[in-house]
Amino acid sequence: MKHILIIEDDLHIAELERDYLQLNGYKVDISRDGEKGLQKALTGIYDVIIVDLMLPGKDGFEIVEEIRRNYEIPILIVSAKSEDIDKIRGLGFGADDYLTKPFSSAELVARVKSHIHRYERLVGRKTSGDLISHKGLEIITSSHKVSVNGKEIILTTKEYEILLFLASNPNIVFSKEQLFDRVWGENFFGDLATIAVHIQKIRKKIEKDPANPQYIETLWGTGYRFNS
Repeated sequence: MKHILIIEDDLHIAELERDYLQLNGYKVDISRDGEKGLQKALTGIYDVIIVDLMLPGKDGFEIVEEIRRNYEIPILIVSAKSEDIDKIRGLGFGADDYLTKPFSSAELVARVKSHIHRYERLVGRKTSGDLISHKGLEIITSSHKVSVNGKEIILTTKEYEILLFLASNPNIVFSKEQLFDRVWGENFFGDLATIAVHIQKIRKKIEKDPANPQYIETLWGTGYRFNS
């Protein structure tokens, strides 16, 4: 049984989320304090973390950042803050998804299922040590390790999936819609701006000069291409 942690100070909302997730077969814990929620999250027993942004003790951005330093499990932000800057900031700290309140419980469950499924496919992928190599960038698909000129690069789950997909299909231009469908899934609902945020984060990690990338090229009005 998958174990989910909800870090949410509004008990009514937290209990609604818990009830729907439990109805779908998940074990769920609730924490209403940011600091205590983070302590629980860092125990490593959870498969998904759902975190609000506005919390007593420690805010959601800090929680996401600290969890991501230690684990690559799916992290979903739920918040009443709908501004793009908050979404970009949340994703920038390492969240995999951002839901704006109010949202349907069915949508929350669907997104949780989608992220768990994709995470399991990612970490469960077994190969014989396949290596993708382009101009000093190396991806070992069996261990999900990425390095540039011998230096290991730490990527989040979604960053890795995007980079792996592009590097596996070099010199082909993919639109944001195509990348979103390939990485998040055709039936997944989300903001296409997520792609640009993740591409920006990947470039900061793998490019010598992110403003003039040699690996992931932007074709304005068209999409992105991995240059081999």
